[in-house]
Amino acid sequence: QVHLVESGGDSVQPGGSLRLTCAASGFTTTTGCMAWFRKAPGKEREGVASLDDEGTGTIANDFQRRFFISKDNSEKALYLQLTHLKPEDTAMSICAWDRYPCTLINGLPSLVGTGDYWGKGTQGNVSE
Repeated sequence: QVHLVESGGDSVQPGGSLRLTCAASGFTTTTGCMAWFRKAPGKEREGVASLDDEGTGTIANDFQRRFFISKDNSEKALYLQLTHLKPEDTAMSICAWDRYPCTLINGLPSLVGTGDYWGKGTQGNVSE
């Protein structure tokens, strides 16, 4: 059975950094798209970053030069490095995997389908 488990969320001050991890288990393939989404209070879930099976990453324009996505196939982990965090970055970050290639929806990294598997998320809070 496939599981995605996020970790690394924490409370930090503005300007701080977080490294989020999405640990995948039960996968029999490394193909498809892995992506990070976030759900901020009072806002819709939005795509943050995606990584295809060839290692090509896409970061949403608003987060470029602050957020970085990577993966380790041997560890079956997807990472999201968040830097120069702002209070408006307070959000639940959620990872997902879809068997189809990554895509863009309204200019944001996303999945072609609804996502085969989703994690439960990890909460990051940015405040003084």
